[in-house]
Amino acid sequence: MMFDTKTAILVHEDLAMWQKLNVTAFLATGLAGAQPEAMGEPYVDSAGRAHACLFGQPILIFAASTDVLQRAFRQAIERNLSRAAYVRGMFETGHDAANRDVFRAEPADTPDLVGLSVFGPRKQVDKATKGAKLHP
Repeated sequence: MMFDTKTAILVHEDLAMWQKLNVTAFLATGLAGAQPEAMGEPYVDSAGRAHACLFGQPILIFAASTDVLQRAFRQAIERNLSRAAYVRGMFETGHDAANRDVFRAEPADTPDLVGLSVFGPRKQVDKATKGAKLHP
């Protein structure tokens, strides 16, 4: 099935595996909160128990260098794509308010990104993530 929109998460290729998973989880929740229309319907099991909604389309996960992350960040802003960002300093904090403080202290145009998620029109997301490779 071809969707009009696309969801992509870019994670820095040099992170430890636990960091990649952590960043990916945080960035996915960021987009889910910002783009409720990207969410599918609730899941119901065969016993009739309700389970949480998931994204309604695949999420592509990319490995990216610092340069690719910075380019994608600029492109996402220029193309007005919905985005969530994770900076290296956030690994040193323990809660959301501290994460926001660390993020706010970063240079606005060149934050020390280790992850970025984007959602929007498929072609615009493709252009923004150009140069990133699907995560192995």
